[in-house]
Parts: sequence; structure tokens; C-alpha cells
Amino acid sequence: GMDEAPPPASPAGLSAYVAVSQMLGLTLLVTTGAWLGRYRGGVAWHSPLQFNVHPLCMVLGMVFLQGDALLVYRVFRHEAKRSTKALHALLHGLALVIALLLPTGIVAVFESHRAKGIPDMYSLHSWCGMATFVLYLLQWLLGCGFFLFPGASFSLRSRYKPHHIFFGISLFILSIAACLLGITEMLLFKISDSYSHFVPEGILANTLGVLLVAFGLVVGYVLTRDDWKRPPLAEELALSMDFKTLTEGESPGDGSQ
Repeated sequence: GMDEAPPPASPAGLSAYVAVSQMLGLTLLVTTGAWLGRYRGGVAWHSPLQFNVHPLCMVLGMVFLQGDALLVYRVFRHEAKRSTKALHALLHGLALVIALLLPTGIVAVFESHRAKGIPDMYSLHSWCGMATFVLYLLQWLLGCGFFLFPGASFSLRSRYKPHHIFFGISLFILSIAACLLGITEMLLFKISDSYSHFVPEGILANTLGVLLVAFGLVVGYVLTRDDWKRPPLAEELALSMDFKTLTEGESPGDGSQ
């Protein structure tokens, strides 16, 4: 109606930090593309340049989209909780698809190694990267099971939620760490003789690494500000108590959330 109160404004500074994170994220993608295009021969969907798209897919999926998925609850503060949950899960799922199923994802790495006779899974980058992806997939499946689809009780959701939040942030950090290890590994493989002479490719790749860290820090700052958390809507509180009553057999006044 005409006399309905407008939704409360976002906390001071939140919009600015979110905007900075998006600018850093887009700059990440541009810088990755510039590095691969200028110094690694470009990208293609088929060999021999198929592998070159792997870094771009990892930065797009496991860093940029994952970071945006984590920010969903801060950005869409006044939207329906279920819609926000669905978008959160969708962005994480899209990151998984880009990382694994596209022709340039993780599968392409093993295909490229097999074609060139390079051993698999021997480097620290590969260990960290594969562990991060497997745990990320598990985190996504558990998150959908507990929060997106009906079935889990209120107490089970409440007990799991802190773990879900902790591992979500941890996997974001691990994804950035794996990217940094991958950049270093690629530079040492490709330009080991000239890297120490501050050649342009080395400087550009180092800049990409700094941008990855900066993106992670900005997203992490937004996520760890308690006063920037999404406030529950009035109808969500009522539904939460009703859900607790149905699943736990308690009255709405029993216990605490």
C-alpha cells in the first residue's frame, strides 16, 4: 500500500565494499585473460590451447562466482530467504559446473597431462586444488540437503549451520590459495630462466596473484562484519518458530534459536 514503510537501507559502507569486490573480480578475469592471451598463446576449446582456459575457469568459478555466492546474504538483505538460499546454491552450483564439467575444467588437466606424458597429482597445487574441489562439492551437497530441501529438523540445521559457515569461508580461502600455487607453478614451468629478471609476464602474473588476495580480503571483510549480517524478516522468524514446533515437538516459547 501507499503507507507501507520502505525497506531499511543497507548499512553504511556495505554497498561500497561490495562494489569494490565486484570491480576486483572483473579485473581478475580481465587480467587472467590478458596473461593467457598475451603470453600463453591464447585460449581454445581444443588442444593444444585447451589447458590455457583452465586458469580462467578456475578464477571465474572457484574464486569470482564462489565469492559472489558468499555475498548473496549480504547483498539481498530484504529479499525472501528462500529466494536468497536458491541464488546462493545456484551460484555455487554454477561454480562447480565451470570447474569440473566444462571442456576446460579439471577434466582437461588430466587429458592434457595424458597427451603430454606428464604425471598427475604430484604437485602441491594439484593436491590443494583437488582437495578444495572435492570438499567444495561435499559442502554444496550438504548445504542443499540441510537448508534448501525439506527434511532436516530445526535442531539439526541449527547445529550444522556454524560448520557450514566456517567451511564455506575456509574453502573460499583454499580456492584462492590453490590459484596462487597454480600461478607460481605455471611461471616456474614456463619462464623459470627469466622469472627472476622481472619480465613482463612475471609482473603481470604476480599482479594477478595480488588481485586474488585483494578480492579475498574484501569479501572476507564483508562476511566477518557482524553488523552487516542479513537481518531476519518478521515473517521468517514466525516461520522459523513454526518449523521448530513441527520438527521438534516444542512450543514456540521453548528453547532458543
